[in-house]
Amino acid sequence: MSSMNFPGVRWHGHWVAPDVPEFSIDPTSVGSDLPPAGFSRAHFRRVLELGDVPASAPLRVSADSRYVLWVNGAEVGRGPIRSQPRRLRYDEYDIAGHLRPGRNAVAVLVTYYGHPNSFWQPAASSGVMGRDVQVVLEARLGDEWLVTDERWRALRSRAWRAPAAGKALDGVPIEMLDARELDPGWTEPEFDDSVWASATVLKAGHDGALAESRPPTDPYGALLPRGVAALGGQRIAAPSITVRSAPALTGLPDHPAERLIRQLRVGEAGRTGRLPLTVQRGDDRATLVGVDFGRIVAGHVELEVDAPPGVRLDLFYQESAGYDAVAGPVDSAPRSSATYVTRGHADHYRAVDVNGLRQLFLMIPAGTGTVIVREIAVSEYHYPFIGGAAFESGDPELDRLYRAGIRTTELNSFDAFTDCPTREQRAWVGDGVVHQMVHLAGNEDWRLARNYVTLGASPRADGMLPMSVAGEIEYRGGYTIPDWALHWIHGVWNLYRHDGDRAATLRMLPVVERVLRWYEPFVDEHGTLTDVPEWNLIDWSSVFSHGRSSLITGLWARGLAEFAEMADWVGNAASAAWARERWAGARAGYEDFWDPGRGSYVDHVLDGVRMPAMSQAAGAVAIVSGLAPAERRSGIIDVITDASRLVVRSWIGGADGGYDMTKIVEHSQGVYRIDWDAEREIVLAEPFFSYVVHDAVAAAGKAHLLPDLLRRWSVFLHDGFDTFGECWGWGTPVHAWSATPTKDLIWYVLGVTPAEPGFAAVRVAPRPGALANLTGAVPTPHGLVRVTVTDGRVHVDSPVPVHFVALSGAESTAPAGTSEFSL
Repeated sequence: MSSMNFPGVRWHGHWVAPDVPEFSIDPTSVGSDLPPAGFSRAHFRRVLELGDVPASAPLRVSADSRYVLWVNGAEVGRGPIRSQPRRLRYDEYDIAGHLRPGRNAVAVLVTYYGHPNSFWQPAASSGVMGRDVQVVLEARLGDEWLVTDERWRALRSRAWRAPAAGKALDGVPIEMLDARELDPGWTEPEFDDSVWASATVLKAGHDGALAESRPPTDPYGALLPRGVAALGGQRIAAPSITVRSAPALTGLPDHPAERLIRQLRVGEAGRTGRLPLTVQRGDDRATLVGVDFGRIVAGHVELEVDAPPGVRLDLFYQESAGYDAVAGPVDSAPRSSATYVTRGHADHYRAVDVNGLRQLFLMIPAGTGTVIVREIAVSEYHYPFIGGAAFESGDPELDRLYRAGIRTTELNSFDAFTDCPTREQRAWVGDGVVHQMVHLAGNEDWRLARNYVTLGASPRADGMLPMSVAGEIEYRGGYTIPDWALHWIHGVWNLYRHDGDRAATLRMLPVVERVLRWYEPFVDEHGTLTDVPEWNLIDWSSVFSHGRSSLITGLWARGLAEFAEMADWVGNAASAAWARERWAGARAGYEDFWDPGRGSYVDHVLDGVRMPAMSQAAGAVAIVSGLAPAERRSGIIDVITDASRLVVRSWIGGADGGYDMTKIVEHSQGVYRIDWDAEREIVLAEPFFSYVVHDAVAAAGKAHLLPDLLRRWSVFLHDGFDTFGECWGWGTPVHAWSATPTKDLIWYVLGVTPAEPGFAAVRVAPRPGALANLTGAVPTPHGLVRVTVTDGRVHVDSPVPVHFVALSGAESTAPAGTSEFSL
């Protein structure tokens, strides 16, 4: 794919690698599909002389797996963003501001993870192409090209190593760095790289490859532009520290987290202090330094010390507000951590990868000499929320919830929407729909919201989407969560409504249709879905999805309705008609789930018998799918929001705040322990599926209930936390699938949504409930829509025409500009 600065398709730069075996130079001497090499990091650099610095110096670069780029010692950027290998991205920069007359150095550190993890998966190699560290770069320097080729110097680093087999985590990075093997000046022009080898140009080795070494080549194809903003954030220094002494244990394992866990158990009472901290080491005592950042932070951990060479410093990261050193972390909590071995000078560690944490523990081991800990910090590194989007209600609790949803989503917005920064960093196809809606409601940059849809459009051979993409789960190609793909379809629909991009919608609709048609073999004689295989998660709450499922049928029907609307919009009448026919069939059979005595829908039917278990989720999907008749919808909301009937139950949540493995095993074996009155009580949706519940509340004309319903989320904002947790009473404290309050306050309380695709017109329907005043600014492709509600009067400043809906349901319109209405 070409760009303005780099016309054409073929790159000038070559794929290069370090110390590759000689056979790789002759692509005919080795077969394809070699297994991935192990974890490795490699240095690449090129020194060049410039007479004059050009006004502009566009550069683009990509790598497998990740790179960090410096020019003359200054970090320029990191990438590429996560993607499937055959959709590998590149990044583009203008490096003119980093260049100077005379000697210049361009340096790249490239990581190859080797083992598939939560944010990367190996390519299907073409000989040695695609199985080890490699990078491609090109830059236009006036009339000259700087390209990766054999003139570059390369060195496979001995500074980093991976944890022992079986000790690495798929979900979060663990970094182990021996700084004695890393010269801190290697990115500078004056560095002597004469002992390094020349980079090896890689050539594709498959039939018909013609020994091509420049993109596009297999297994990456035509490299695609990044498409999203650069990540960044504030640098947050340790506010204070706790220092404790401990008898130095012997025989500690190599894994840094396990070392800290054991050593913390024997630590003595701590004292509060501040940095810098001077530690006189002794032969039999270790020093343990603790930092509580006061809330969850996510980015690159930094540590600056003065120490003799060869001192091993171990770091351990935790998400909790209070770490129990005796009990240790709960079983489901990760062992995210790092090791840094000092070089004896210029000891400033900055992690290559991203970790999320609230608490950090540093162990200074027993030994001789002095260690001065000068600084501990986290340089946050997440996707920016920009522009003037805002919400205020005059109610401190609701305003705090709005901000918490933004913060929670920020900490799960990296190069993709992620599960959580502390326990795993996977791009789950279902979770991300909530992240997307928060971005659409609260960020003027919608590029990551678009990328969510693009990244997820990676179907298996049968048309169904992986449950998590661009990582080890997609790579392994196993079972999936089929209903996660139905939430992704909702994300496609959200983007169509907000962006109104006909070409982009058209690209996604074949994937949407294949997902919906995947369910056809499971349509029973009633038109509903029965015995759908794989992992039908639905929600972490105790819902029932086996047998004939109202939950799966309802989500599928919502997808059919949304697909039909989009298909009509792009002119695909045949596919729209198919979807509506399937929807109509589902509606006819859906009546079997209706419980007239209780006024809502049950979860499932077994062997022709309507089972009593009823959840908020079942009533909600009946409404958002349109399967519930309109006259029932208000009553359904009354039933499923009746606090006297609601119970919190989960098949997998543990009392210790983590996952309950006994419950998980039982559930996988089909054991359901019903410890509530299934004939009367209704299972509350967990925070994720609450987005569907709140959509249903609004669709039933009861959005005025939402301000009070949202207050439940305040339970997460305790002990300094300013983020939403995963579930009611357990799970990680920073989970963006729980961030629906931010979306709800904008879409339904302030009441601003698209009236037409692409916000060609805006719908304004405030539902403040008991709130007297509201004000907000909402992003659209045309600029911000500003709405103020004061004592029943609504002031709108909009760049597009306005469709206003009063509390009575009466509608009125106004042209773009300033208008006023009576609520």
